[in-house]
Amino acid sequence: MSMMEELRTLGVNTDEALARFMNNESLYERMVKKFVPTAEGLPVLPLIESGDIEQAQNNAHTLKGVTGNLSLTPLYAAYSDIMTLFRAGQIEEAKQKLLETIPVQEQIVACIEKYQ
Repeated sequence: MSMMEELRTLGVNTDEALARFMNNESLYERMVKKFVPTAEGLPVLPLIESGDIEQAQNNAHTLKGVTGNLSLTPLYAAYSDIMTLFRAGQIEEAKQKLLETIPVQEQIVACIEKYQ
């Protein structure tokens, strides 16, 4: 199974991604591999737990954009919901949604890492 096939099984909209990347699969794969250090460098949960809500929101917003651009659909939908909750001042609800999202993100990261 290829990385693209595995990502598809994890809910990634690879057809949309390829269209965005001019049907250049190798370009998309290079770009999606950059998601791993990006995700690791933009923590959200530790910032919520330490009370730095502004930075947590900034990181979540960046992750929303990156996951949207890469068509990492389950993560994009989750970070969109998290941002809506942050903007509504529903920090605990945002944290809960994030806790539900982390295992999905870990699966996608593990898939990508497998092909690096």
